[in-house]
Amino acid sequence: MRLTRVFVDQPLAPGARVTLPESAATHLVRVLRLREGEACVLFNGDGHDYDATLATVTKRGVDVEVGGLRVVDNESPLRIVLLQGIARGEKMDLILQKATELGVSAIAPVFADRTEVRLDGERLDKRMAHWRSVVTSACEQSGRARIPELMPARGLGEAAAALDADALKLTLDPQGEHRFETLSRPQGAVVIGIGPEGGWSAKDRELLAQHCFTGLRLGPRVLRTETAGLAAIAAMQARFGDL
Repeated sequence: MRLTRVFVDQPLAPGARVTLPESAATHLVRVLRLREGEACVLFNGDGHDYDATLATVTKRGVDVEVGGLRVVDNESPLRIVLLQGIARGEKMDLILQKATELGVSAIAPVFADRTEVRLDGERLDKRMAHWRSVVTSACEQSGRARIPELMPARGLGEAAAALDADALKLTLDPQGEHRFETLSRPQGAVVIGIGPEGGWSAKDRELLAQHCFTGLRLGPRVLRTETAGLAAIAAMQARFGDL
């Protein structure tokens, strides 16, 4: 039987006794109804899974005893960064969740000309915390033991300028110069730029071109923002990664 994996944002080591954070404890005890003596798996993003056993379950908290650790080697050999125009509500959650399952290394949420979501200050902080939770939960489900980097949400120009200068930078374009079948194997990271619901504006495209983005054709149909990036990631992983 597959054991439940739970993320804990703290150091882990074989033989240690750890008090679980409230969210993890609630999931194991109240949702899954695990009891003292039952097993689970913990991970903290360091590339390992830690076998653990519930030691004490009380109203004050849940303690676990950490057993052995196992190296988890399921990260893609291809480093993919998704530069994603921020989408509304559940669409953005879906993009983050599925991109994580497909093996991206990092996600950069960006505000573009046609972004319909306006976030700043406390609202942005809360949304970023929510997005990190979505990414972490996707790692729990998919078996990843390293958490993709969630870069700060910022303007397109600032985000593009912060990218690796040597990366292959692509954005979907029906008239783009590249096709998947003609791409050469990337020597470094690949950045896939996807616009928000309304797509990239002319100003956005000019800005992307200034930062060395080139167009990539992805079939004859127009894809929604919540479909386009996932399709491009899957195709890139199938050609150069581990799918």
